[in-house]
Amino acid sequence: MPDAPSTKPLTYASYLKIDELLALQEPRSGGPAEAAEHDETLFIVIHQVYELWFKQVLHELAHLQRALEANDAPTALDTFKRILTILKILVAQVDILETMTPVQFNSFRSRLDSASGFQSAQFREVEFVLGKKRQGMVRHHPEGSPGRARLEALLGRPTLWDSYLRFLAERGYPVPEEHLARDVRQAVEPSPEIQEILLRLYREDHLARQMSERMVDLDEGIQEWRYRHVKMVERTIGAKIGTGGSAGAEYLRKTLFEPLFPDLWQMRSRL
Repeated sequence: MPDAPSTKPLTYASYLKIDELLALQEPRSGGPAEAAEHDETLFIVIHQVYELWFKQVLHELAHLQRALEANDAPTALDTFKRILTILKILVAQVDILETMTPVQFNSFRSRLDSASGFQSAQFREVEFVLGKKRQGMVRHHPEGSPGRARLEALLGRPTLWDSYLRFLAERGYPVPEEHLARDVRQAVEPSPEIQEILLRLYREDHLARQMSERMVDLDEGIQEWRYRHVKMVERTIGAKIGTGGSAGAEYLRKTLFEPLFPDLWQMRSRL
């Protein structure tokens, strides 16, 4: 027989699972014989919050892609606004992390063992949706893990750029078929044909121009977050190797100033 419905009233705590949420912070520096390092709790909370925001960004990006491909401009623009606002929060959280000095971080850093932010599957998912797909990144996640499965699925799915081109095609712009049917596993390469379309719409189509500027805002917002992240890492551990054997700030610096949507940047010198 089916279980009887619960008679307990829904409360703030039960709806949001507050007790379970607050039990998820387990500093490794704490134990029967020692007190937890004060700053480890901050470190855990900040990164758990990052993962929650990554989850929401992925949720919004999927909504945005559906809106673009349906030529639903109002919904797409509203969704862009929400994503861009979340990005500001992600950048602002770096300010909180920077209240922790190198000495405070080093008080518990060794207990992180092989754990590294480099292993965040959700951040890689965000990158994949935005077009920065690298097969090699999948291999950093264990076979059979949920994160690896999601990344492998995203490798074969259209990126935000692909959805944006379909939006332009729906508005009557002559986007070449080879771009609409491209291999979505490959990186987006600059295209003179696409740049010609962009030059035209920037001069003639206010709505399409507005959508294009939101794409640029998103690209710039991701670059800003990367910059603040690398400076925070340099400020905290200098040139040391990152936890888990990652290259630390050296690797992060290589990711700076790489545009996600190169055509939207390159065509500006021709306007």
